[in-house]
Amino acid sequence: MTDFQLRFGAEVADALRSRRPVVALESTIVSHGLPRPDNLRVAREIEQAVRDAGAVPATIGMVAGELVVGLDDTQLTRLATADGVTKLSVRDLAVAAAIRADGATTVAATSAVATAAGIGVFATGGLGGVHRDAAQTFDESADLVTLARTPIAVVCAGVKSILDVGATLERLETLGVGVVGYRTHRFPGFFVTDGGFDLDWAADSPEQVADIIAARAEHGVHHGGLIVANPLPADEQLDPALHDRTLADGLATLARDGITGKAVTPFLLAHFHSATAGASLAVNVRIILRNADLAARIAVAAARQTGPAAGDARRDGLTADDARRDGLTADDARRDGLTADDARHAGQGA
Repeated sequence: MTDFQLRFGAEVADALRSRRPVVALESTIVSHGLPRPDNLRVAREIEQAVRDAGAVPATIGMVAGELVVGLDDTQLTRLATADGVTKLSVRDLAVAAAIRADGATTVAATSAVATAAGIGVFATGGLGGVHRDAAQTFDESADLVTLARTPIAVVCAGVKSILDVGATLERLETLGVGVVGYRTHRFPGFFVTDGGFDLDWAADSPEQVADIIAARAEHGVHHGGLIVANPLPADEQLDPALHDRTLADGLATLARDGITGKAVTPFLLAHFHSATAGASLAVNVRIILRNADLAARIAVAAARQTGPAAGDARRDGLTADDARRDGLTADDARRDGLTADDARHAGQGA
């Protein structure tokens, strides 16, 4: 597990300290995934969806080189409206911190930071994955490798349909990342309900997902995330024929213009927005709001069982024995910068 220097928003710090359910949210959707001015409005709606379902939202991002877990509205506005906000994966965090950059965290970076902060449930729109030309370019999202190392539950609408969905599922299997459909045995395709691939496992309720999270902890699954694939209802998806036509046109433009790397996903999302006259944006917003709601309900269900869902950790610098005495999981640590003695003297430890 990677350690990070973190600053916590007051609401999130209080929730974690009191073991209330918290849901991590990424900031890339704010700075790169949605057009202005919709991005800031939707970011606030996502946080409200988490609150409405009984949990505390923790949007993660970097402001002037500081990793913040629980951006306040001023910080959220800054990342949504400022020019030059950098898209940050895990490998970029230290460099961006050193130059005091503003940055938005990807699924990979958000997963890693959330886990280090002791947050066990994360809501996003869609995962990154294996790109369609990966056999030639070896282009694969860092989301996959990070999720192989990070014991967090990620609620998403599958893999972004602009990617090679089948190859991505194969990689997730190889990397040991669990995949569970939410009320489905078919893997969703982000904009479309059915991504074309079967799933071995499904869960029927937030409580059942919480049971799976608890069972993973009981069986010592300390590495490897759990993807909770939450499809849109068929009557809310993007028209499949329009989707396929728009995707084909976008991929052709990528090849023609030589667009690669981090620029691919923002370009294709913007292309979908333009080519579908805004229909894809409306679908994208529905996806993330539904996922935020489900993630919050999972976190609430998990908190009823054992405290916040997975990794109640790193909060107070406690040892595993300290944690067990307090009924916490084994990794309790680092969130408030306290040693075990500090925590005990403050009445927070054993």
